[in-house]
Amino acid sequence: MFLGEFQHTIDDKGRIIIPAKFREALGTDFIITRGLDNCLFVYPRQEWNLLEQKLKQLPMMKSDARAFTRFFFSGASECEWDKQGRVNVPGHLREYAKLDKDCIVIGVSTRVEIWDKATWEAYNLQSQESFNEIAEKLVDFDFNF
Repeated sequence: MFLGEFQHTIDDKGRIIIPAKFREALGTDFIITRGLDNCLFVYPRQEWNLLEQKLKQLPMMKSDARAFTRFFFSGASECEWDKQGRVNVPGHLREYAKLDKDCIVIGVSTRVEIWDKATWEAYNLQSQESFNEIAEKLVDFDFNF
């Protein structure tokens, strides 16, 4: 399970260090793709395979299903670590998430997310303001704290 929030920088070549405990859980090769809310999702290979199977179940006759799977898979890139424990984030993904220098790397249960620091701070502030409302809505899904 991925937990925590860490601040890192991405260099001019698009390389970023991911926390060691995340690297171990991600394995030697992993997938980075466009995520929701303008961040990047990073999946261990095994979790990616499970997600791929679920997405294959979507009805391709529905335009929303086609659009989502195109968005998700077309942005995906297979990655691995360099000798210094960094990953080279592909340019199209850096552009999508507006990764320039200061980044936030967070653990979100089954995946890692990479955020531009300013985007994360704005998102986090907005989420904190509505946290109670969000928690109340989760009760509808039979989720209790």
